[in-house]
Amino acid sequence: MLNIKNLTVSLGDKKLLNNIQLNIAHGARHLLAGHNGSGKSTIAQTIAGNPAYSIDSGTIEFNGTNITNSDATTRALNGIFLGSQHVPEINGLTVLSFLKHSCAAHRKFETNLDLPMGEFLSNLESARDKLNIPKQWLNRSINVGFSGGERKRLMLLRLILTQPKLAILDEPDSGADIETQKLIADTIASMPNTTFLIISHQEQFTKMISPTATTTLSGGQVVIE
Repeated sequence: MLNIKNLTVSLGDKKLLNNIQLNIAHGARHLLAGHNGSGKSTIAQTIAGNPAYSIDSGTIEFNGTNITNSDATTRALNGIFLGSQHVPEINGLTVLSFLKHSCAAHRKFETNLDLPMGEFLSNLESARDKLNIPKQWLNRSINVGFSGGERKRLMLLRLILTQPKLAILDEPDSGADIETQKLIADTIASMPNTTFLIISHQEQFTKMISPTATTTLSGGQVVIE
């Protein structure tokens, strides 16, 4: 699913990753571990295509295609999902509008067909029910006034609706209570067709997700065990 070769990444004048090798198999629940500052979030942002991070050398292959120079929109439409630690508040853009346009863009890209509104609303209601999300949320602005746990549920709602090929979850357990952590783990388990790269250093949560493989980083390099 994902093959990273000899990846070196900088942010401004600072080198953050050095010669990273990382392979993630189809259907994996791959845990990316390491202390704060080890480079975990940098890998997540680089895979997703954040232009602030400069790839100095190396390649990123996704589903057999070299995406090293692809922009973030192209990567997202091809099936790469990023659940970040720090998400923006977007005043004036409702949850419903955001999800509708996101799902419609994916359908158009994948099939060149429009997404029927009835199908979208049916999928939305099903996902909302699974996550116990109140209907009133749909008319709220993205993340404005949302608690940490509510933001995690919104991330899961987007995850379920878009059904990505690869979901990168950057410390989804951070700031989440035990109930929300279990909901995250259950959602991951319910999506066998999605490959997961999960960043976490909480032992209790990592036991919940039952990783199929683990890569550890230290100082921007992969730790060879």
